[in-house]
Amino acid sequence: MPFYHTLGNIPPKRHTTFFKPDGKLYYEQLFGTVGFDGMSSLLYHVHRPTMVKALGTSIDLSPKVAVEKNMKSVSLNGFSINPAQDYLESRVPVLVNADCQIVLASPTGLTHEYFYKNADSDEVIFIHQGSGKLRTLLGNIDFAYGDYLVIPRGMIYKMDFATSQNRLFIVESKRPVYTPKRYRNWFGQLLEHSPYCERDFRPPYELETHDEMGDFVVKVKKEDMLHHYVYASHPFDVVGWDGYNFPYAFSIHNFEPITGRVHMPPPIHQTFETDAFVICSFVPRLYDYHPNAIPAPYNHSNIDSDEVLYYVDGDFMSRNNIGKGQITLHPAGIPHGPHPGAYERSIGQKETLELAVMVDTFKPLRLTKQALEIEGQAYWNSWIE
Repeated sequence: MPFYHTLGNIPPKRHTTFFKPDGKLYYEQLFGTVGFDGMSSLLYHVHRPTMVKALGTSIDLSPKVAVEKNMKSVSLNGFSINPAQDYLESRVPVLVNADCQIVLASPTGLTHEYFYKNADSDEVIFIHQGSGKLRTLLGNIDFAYGDYLVIPRGMIYKMDFATSQNRLFIVESKRPVYTPKRYRNWFGQLLEHSPYCERDFRPPYELETHDEMGDFVVKVKKEDMLHHYVYASHPFDVVGWDGYNFPYAFSIHNFEPITGRVHMPPPIHQTFETDAFVICSFVPRLYDYHPNAIPAPYNHSNIDSDEVLYYVDGDFMSRNNIGKGQITLHPAGIPHGPHPGAYERSIGQKETLELAVMVDTFKPLRLTKQALEIEGQAYWNSWIE
């Protein structure tokens, strides 16, 4: 998200001396992406952030792909995944390609003692059920139902949950996650036609600074391996930082829908983008207001992208027999559209109360073994009356 933010204490000039009260130096760190060309922040640590004390066992997290080349519309019962107490162990990849992994999670533990860093991917974590606090190297962010948590790659964090009933829909992106460029001017400011503005985004607000030495476990994901690092100082020892590269929260409830006289195409729902896929938000909204409008979407062909819909709440206007946590995959190459009866019954309706998250990828998605375990029956022929 391209806007400037700062928290804590920083020196007046970058790359200059910044002294602790005892006269010793704080340690500066550049936290950036895309080499030195992407967004970055400058962090100031109490201790050197490089003090690796020990290395533990590495674990292979590579998704177990069951269907390499899928050409079938599929429905997955997302709430059927098995809960797990540990946050990382609860994460179940269901749809994957070279650019992203779509993951479901139902962690029951309130916290975890280790810290986590995804060095492979930006993470977009949608909170379907649960609340708590995202604790990060750059400060903390409260979260609740309907929040997207956008965590840039390389960010050390912990998830603290308020209850044991949690459901997460996670997109891990090998490509940087941004707000759509058509919503921004050449300075990066969100324009008036954007479905949200900077006021809707919640950056870290509470900076934890721990001046502690000891054994601190940081689990690092890199190339689908989970590496076990032990550092000599607490990872959250930053006294201040500034820049453009930081985690933030955005609530789906703050997405302002764009409507028209006749049915509008899916890009109006776009919330985030990469150069490999987009994330969209379907929210409660007024229907099309042309006197002869058909509010349900027209049949359309997915020629260049796979479409994934994650159903959050409400009645989805174009689908029959849809439940919370359900995922539908409509693969590229074949048309899809409203279920039988949905097209007709939408005529004359004034609004929809649906809530859903959509991911459209340009590369085909592969189904994992875990996805097949929660697959619904015969979704591919559910358009036969």
